[in-house]
Amino acid sequence: MRLLVIEDDPDLNRQLATALVDAGYVVDRAFDGEEGHFLGESEPYDAVILDIGLPKMDGISVLEAWRRAGRAMPVLILTARDRWSDKVQGFDAGADDYVAKPFHLEEVLARIRALLRRSAGHAKSELNCGSVDVIQTVRGLGYLLAPPGNAS
Repeated sequence: MRLLVIEDDPDLNRQLATALVDAGYVVDRAFDGEEGHFLGESEPYDAVILDIGLPKMDGISVLEAWRRAGRAMPVLILTARDRWSDKVQGFDAGADDYVAKPFHLEEVLARIRALLRRSAGHAKSELNCGSVDVIQTVRGLGYLLAPPGNAS
């Protein structure tokens, strides 16, 4: 899975990218709205983490431009703006989820997993294929093998 993190704070951008890579994702990073908009327009991402207060082009404008262009990847807004009106504006612009700073990294990872599941048409955090169950957890993917003759 390929994700894009658009966050202007270098330390937070690095922390998010590191946690996502550790969770098994491929991550591209942008530090301003123009660069993020360009990457989101030109590259295929499975999901995006987007700050609103970005230099050069704000996150709401980035998101609205993507949606006008037909870009449908799930977008999680991660921002210090926590008023209800900011959240409504984000959702109305096309966001799929919204997390206010400060946040717990595990919550952001769980929300990304949920966005990716739903965008793939899955509601549960596990997939079943014959005798193999694949379960997505905090630490990545887990596999359960049923004994022969006990396939679901």
